[in-house]
Amino acid sequence: MRHFVIAFGGGVLVGAVALVLVPEGIERLPSPLAAIALLLGGGIAFMAVDRIQAKRNRPVPQFSAMAADFLPESLALGGMFAANAEGAILLAFLIGLQNLPEGFNAWRELGSSQFSRPRALSLMVVLALLGPVCGVIGWFWLADQDAVLGSIMLFASGGILYLTFQDIAPQARLARHWAPPLGAVLGFALALTGEMLF
Repeated sequence: MRHFVIAFGGGVLVGAVALVLVPEGIERLPSPLAAIALLLGGGIAFMAVDRIQAKRNRPVPQFSAMAADFLPESLALGGMFAANAEGAILLAFLIGLQNLPEGFNAWRELGSSQFSRPRALSLMVVLALLGPVCGVIGWFWLADQDAVLGSIMLFASGGILYLTFQDIAPQARLARHWAPPLGAVLGFALALTGEMLF
């Protein structure tokens, strides 16, 4: 079941990137060169963070992935709602949906790592409180800053893709077992359903 939940969260993350963050980012930042540079920059930046964590022997990929997509998406979400953007409702739905399995996996990961329970709980609480703060920042300062909002979305997309394929997908694989890959497909399908409905 744990592997299915991890894969489902990965599918929703890929769906958020493919259906909301990249299309909305490109719309706000129409320069193909800038869009590609930001996407690659996000992947490289999160690779650097991942390597630093590995060197410190404190790898927490699920928590990193949750922070990597939650905070930039919250910034983008605040800006999109202030600008009455089309994808705002879908992005809010996907953020809520993907944070359920991500939160579950991140909590398990922090609990089984070198972090103490109180420290793990404090990290989760701080992250939860930073989401609304980022949303308010997006609402007041990013609504009319299309290029900045698009840049945040594309940079976050690169980071999310890196973390999904570096850390989340390998954890979800079981030898001769179909449930984790199907979980990823179901997660993406749910994101696509939301895109078509909203």
